[in-house]
Amino acid sequence: MYPVTINQRVESIKNDDDEINIFVEEYKPFIAACTQKVVGRYVAYGQDDELSIALMAFVEAIRSYDGAKGNFLSFSQNVIRRRIIDYQRKEKKYNTVININGYSDEEEEETDLSIAMSMEEYSKEEASEYRRLELQQLKRELEEWGISFFELVNISPKHKKTKRIYSDIIRFLLSRQNIIEKIKQKKYIPIAEIEQNLKIPRKTIERARKYIIAVVIICTGDYEFIKDYVNWEV
Repeated sequence: MYPVTINQRVESIKNDDDEINIFVEEYKPFIAACTQKVVGRYVAYGQDDELSIALMAFVEAIRSYDGAKGNFLSFSQNVIRRRIIDYQRKEKKYNTVININGYSDEEEEETDLSIAMSMEEYSKEEASEYRRLELQQLKRELEEWGISFFELVNISPKHKKTKRIYSDIIRFLLSRQNIIEKIKQKKYIPIAEIEQNLKIPRKTIERARKYIIAVVIICTGDYEFIKDYVNWEV
């Protein structure tokens, strides 16, 4: 079973070549998205040297990563970017003049606009890829709690009063780091503590358990893109 977060998973496999290979295969779309952002064009495995550089950089990031460096995906993206730029400089590509003599001002403006639009599309694709990877990780993490995405749809609060109660519980938990650590280590919600501090009936807390766990996991985990879609506050 994988560790709870991407960060923990990376730290656990950094000296295991077989697990690193599995992880790299799984994150090839992410590596390609990072590469495209740096070079500003579509790249393909087996065709572009920059992708080979990016793969090596990703492995380098895995081996050198520790939790103090923050989110692994952000850390690895920076490593990939640095290594590709180093490669481009060595190949004298980094400072290549893009404009060709003979272009009119209007043609240059159109070219600049085209490049800007392409980069915007790459950014959208990259964000979409980040979300996909985060959803895969979240699915694995929720499964350790016996929670599925399908359940979350059914147990999400439908009434304003219920949502306010759930929000109060989540806000209470997120404001206490010691409780969050206890939840993640011992895999349970401190119902008695919530009941005592918020005066919310035990049955209500128990009904909200899976929803609360899911929101807490998202809010305290490596889910920067998914967080934008979680509307738990009232």
